[in-house]
Amino acid sequence: MTDHPSTHRSVISRKSPMRDTVRNNMISKGQIGPTSTQNGTINPKLLILRARRVFVLALLYATLLSACIGLLQLTLPLYMMQVQDRVLNSQSIDTLVMLTILAIGALAVFGVLEFIRALTFQAMGSAVVRWLNLPVLTAAVQASADQGLARATQSLRDLTELRSFLTSSAFSAPLDAAWSPIFLGVLFLLHPLFGLIGAISVALLVCCGVITDLLTRRLMKEASQANIEAVSKIGATLRHAEAIEAMGMLPALAKRWRTAQLHALSVLEAGGSRSKAMAAITRSLRFSIQAVTLAAGALLVMQQEISPGAMMATSILVGRLLQPFDSVIENWRQWVLALASWRRIEAALNEDLAVRQTMPTPRSQGDLIIDKLVYAAPGLDVPIIKGISFSLSPGEVLGIVGPSAAGKSTLARLLVGILKPTAGGVFLDGNNVYLWERASFGQMAGYLPQAVSLLEGTIRENISRMEDGDPYKVLDAARLADVHDMIGRLPLGYDTPVGDGQLTLSGGQRQRIALARCLYGRPRLLVLDEPNANLDAIGERALIRAIDEARDDGAIVVMIAHRPAIMQVADKLLVLEGGRITQLGPRTDVVASMTPGEPRREGTAS
Repeated sequence: MTDHPSTHRSVISRKSPMRDTVRNNMISKGQIGPTSTQNGTINPKLLILRARRVFVLALLYATLLSACIGLLQLTLPLYMMQVQDRVLNSQSIDTLVMLTILAIGALAVFGVLEFIRALTFQAMGSAVVRWLNLPVLTAAVQASADQGLARATQSLRDLTELRSFLTSSAFSAPLDAAWSPIFLGVLFLLHPLFGLIGAISVALLVCCGVITDLLTRRLMKEASQANIEAVSKIGATLRHAEAIEAMGMLPALAKRWRTAQLHALSVLEAGGSRSKAMAAITRSLRFSIQAVTLAAGALLVMQQEISPGAMMATSILVGRLLQPFDSVIENWRQWVLALASWRRIEAALNEDLAVRQTMPTPRSQGDLIIDKLVYAAPGLDVPIIKGISFSLSPGEVLGIVGPSAAGKSTLARLLVGILKPTAGGVFLDGNNVYLWERASFGQMAGYLPQAVSLLEGTIRENISRMEDGDPYKVLDAARLADVHDMIGRLPLGYDTPVGDGQLTLSGGQRQRIALARCLYGRPRLLVLDEPNANLDAIGERALIRAIDEARDDGAIVVMIAHRPAIMQVADKLLVLEGGRITQLGPRTDVVASMTPGEPRREGTAS
């Protein structure tokens, strides 16, 4: 290839009317959304902005409903005041009946509006989850591939916890408190002393809330983080249950787990104790204020400044005025944890969600070009891959060898767009593989990672990459990997369930099924990291036949292997040492250059 990668363009030009038409059709079908930028990439900031907009609009609507609910909650104290002052004095049954009908009607409307507000909170939580679930899942998968499983699973838990909070009673308490001036105004109308008592009471409860926040916020955050770390560590440890059980490591691990868990519990208990203490103080203060209010009302009645009905109504109004503040303080822990969950979701979207195109790229065939590729892992000053460049044409097979920690597996992950290059890039037919929309890239690429794993599902679903795939393509991939006969001997054939807790397959069986998944749909780029690590001689011969057939079909094959036998099928060899290419050329030439003087064996790798 003589063209530089920067001169390569996608099949559909950025300024092409065809591109705009395709994009508009995809938006109308819901395949991409308004969070995609004009160049067809997902913008995490737009996702967060959209979620906030949904939240704010729903919150404004719920606030208006809360105002109506607050007004309707005046029904009972006003009804009691009218019965006490008007009905009992006039002895009018007609007045009592009419007042009762009006009160019941107003309370019925109150119940309807309360139900509508609850539905609004439920819709708000569902909308936020629907909008963010796929991006958060995508970010979780990408974080898991780069940083491990702990952070990924925590993001998904945070989204669920956020929805639960939005639909809980803890969320509605501040809205009710926001309309407390309605009750405060009515208290001032009844008598200035009642208004003064109410205002002082609200100020005291607000101070209690601030004190609660100062006493518990840091502890709640620390406890939440400690618990997340403890659960993540034990979850990661349990994936190695066989080694733990075989070598008697459980007592030592249990001691470590107990230490981490006790630390999390001690911090949580300290924060919980302070929160509960303040809640108890607030509750006691609220009841005391109601008693003081009733006493003040009795004094005013004796002085004939208010009626007995006003005294009874005031007691209810003060209780209703203070109840939301009491609820906010009692549920303060939920607010702190929900805010922490939202911030982790924001961080996951901003830090872990790869900015990639949403425009699918048509299947095509072209060269694979690696141009001045550099990759430095986060937190490391020295790059793992240090400015390597090479190219492969369709029908070529490249073998990569080198010592341990040379960067071979990192290079494999860069070739399939799992990792984002620090500099340079990997281009397949002119398209940046990292920016490539993942579904269409999956049709172009097959990847067999070093750590082979099968997903929960049947063998057919695993081979078809969890899609409702074409049975003929599934059979074709199985035959290419030479596992069709092996699958036929399983209890349910292609419908045999595999994964955790299902049928136990040998390492070689799992690797060959994973190879079939890699070959599904006859991709144009195959990246195989230690594809023969668990294979016997029969499996290795089947692998070589599959690579030969893929090459004859025009695919580009890149493989990393320990054992030299598999390298016999390679057209070229690349020797990687310290993240740099030390040798690259035809296999026979590279092997010949490595032979003199006690040579490094062909295929030697980490």
